[in-house]
Amino acid sequence: MNKKFKSALKISLSLLLAGLLVWYSLSKTSIPQLLEYFKNANYFWIGLGVFFGLLSHLSRAYRWRFQLEPMGYNIRLGNSIMAVFATYIINYTLPRAGEVARATVLTNYEGVPFEKSFGTIVSERLADMLVMIGIISVALFLQFDVISSQFLQKTKELDISTNYVLASVVISLLLIILLTFTIKRRKTKIAIKIKSILSGLLEGVTSILKMKKKWAFIFHTLFIWGLYILMFYVTSFSLEETSQIPFTAILIGFIFASFSIAMTNGGIGSYPEAIVIAFTLFGLPEDPSRAFGWIMWTSQTLMVIVLGGLSLFFLPIYNKAYPKQTSE
Repeated sequence: MNKKFKSALKISLSLLLAGLLVWYSLSKTSIPQLLEYFKNANYFWIGLGVFFGLLSHLSRAYRWRFQLEPMGYNIRLGNSIMAVFATYIINYTLPRAGEVARATVLTNYEGVPFEKSFGTIVSERLADMLVMIGIISVALFLQFDVISSQFLQKTKELDISTNYVLASVVISLLLIILLTFTIKRRKTKIAIKIKSILSGLLEGVTSILKMKKKWAFIFHTLFIWGLYILMFYVTSFSLEETSQIPFTAILIGFIFASFSIAMTNGGIGSYPEAIVIAFTLFGLPEDPSRAFGWIMWTSQTLMVIVLGGLSLFFLPIYNKAYPKQTSE
């Protein structure tokens, strides 16, 4: 099985799953009724949500530069912004493929070794994960009774799955230790190449610890996630039915929706259903919950498609017009 076929198969299966999720979501509602929600929505709040989403992406692009500076790379902001938007649009075809493309952009146009730029992306994801854990902790603290009562009935299944997860983690750690020990002792060309890649990846991951602008990085990390929540919150005012739901419901909905994006192609089809699950915990009917999910997902996706498409188009043009200046 050649690489092109495997790549095409992955994309096809990924898009097929996305299509099935869209079909499932739309089968749960009346299309004319869904369109009515779109027609009656207050687009001021939707536009404001898109604006906050745009600011968060720009902040992410600006924050990335802090991580690369300790390694001696002063990348241009234009390339950083376009690389970030390219990431999001590519993730709609294959989950997490955008991160690889984002690192590749810096390799091609800024001369940053792939393993180093990818390492910085891994480290920023770790920082984002810590903030997400904080948001989940706040949501659990505020609505522990509601959430625990919904999942208590599935304790047995969770126990079984937890055992599998723990076993997988232990086996994975043992394999990593064995592989590291083996590579360390080998002197072959392949082993040396792997060491070089792992060294670059480690340097990228630990870039957060070496950066001069740690506080600026922390500020932008909190700023990004604050904007994420804010764009979700203000968009809820676009529908009369969702404008009165408590802020804790917004937090739960945001968490569920975020996981749907991470697990599928940009949340295609799964995003509205994740919000339905979250909002119905608080007694909101399915139809307005699903409509809000589709409005939220559609508005943010349109922004990503437009700006991501323009980024992919202008990246080679921009770098041809303004080539990277190399120091002697």
